[in-house]
Amino acid sequence: MYDYHHLQHVKKQSRSKKTLWITLLLTLFFTIVEIVGGLLSNSLALLSDSAHMVSDVIALGLSMTAIYMASREPDSRYTFGYLRFEIIASFLNGLALAVISIGIFIEGIRRFLHPEPINFGLMLTIASIGLIVNIILTVVLSRSMKEEDNLNIRSALWHFIGDLLSSVGVILSALLILLTGLLWFDPLISLVIAGIIFTGGARITREAYLVLMESVPSSFDLEQIRQSIREVEGVEDVHEMHLWAVSTDHYSLTAHVFADERIQPHCIILAINDTLQKNFGISHSTVQIEHARIHPHGEYGSAFLLRKRSGLRPPSSGPLGRP
Repeated sequence: MYDYHHLQHVKKQSRSKKTLWITLLLTLFFTIVEIVGGLLSNSLALLSDSAHMVSDVIALGLSMTAIYMASREPDSRYTFGYLRFEIIASFLNGLALAVISIGIFIEGIRRFLHPEPINFGLMLTIASIGLIVNIILTVVLSRSMKEEDNLNIRSALWHFIGDLLSSVGVILSALLILLTGLLWFDPLISLVIAGIIFTGGARITREAYLVLMESVPSSFDLEQIRQSIREVEGVEDVHEMHLWAVSTDHYSLTAHVFADERIQPHCIILAINDTLQKNFGISHSTVQIEHARIHPHGEYGSAFLLRKRSGLRPPSSGPLGRP
């Protein structure tokens, strides 16, 4: 039996789970079709798009695993549950996209130097089917995003927006080669696709990295939150404050507060928790009430007491509440 948690560290995402299963099966089917078509037509643009599709299959597999892991209850070892696996999966997905894009870029340069013949009809047919499939998948994922916020669904959606653009690029490449006879349009389009893939991969990796580093989520202003806590009756100073995301839309906050000794500390904690919930939507917080004489925090507490005796307001704080 794990400790009681007032906020469940689990995610029940039935809509996301169903969406990912549909997306995974459709993507796997078309990936096989596109790889075969790319090999038969000898189109690098088509093969580069199929490489992106392979990464999508892997990414969706990781995302499915993450959703099932996130639904597991916390235990005595993993007290936050398994929510963070969603972020780990997203980080790996983004990293894989970046690596694949570099491989496509290298092959595109080689094709520029040594052009190869292409089966335009097959290339155009496969790319057209891919365009239809990617439009369907993009619509399915977009609708899911409106119901449940999930970094994996967002990353998958970005994958398929990239795939949609890739399919358009392959079709454009085939038409330009047919009209002009210039074979270098194929590797040129593949380089553009590689750029799209790399951009998406880098963005997903960065977002996941920020969560793993427990940085303050971009949707919050730490100083604004600190000021709101200071306005609670009985709060004299806020320091050692940390705010981070365990997973998407699942935030935790800790803070130390110098409090007025004349007011019950439980009342102060209750008021702070209410402020955090109503003003910022933060429902998982841990507040430690302190007195500067007992918990001086070195020079910080001494300076605070000196300012208090002098009737001065606390100075602007640094990231942890220190001047």
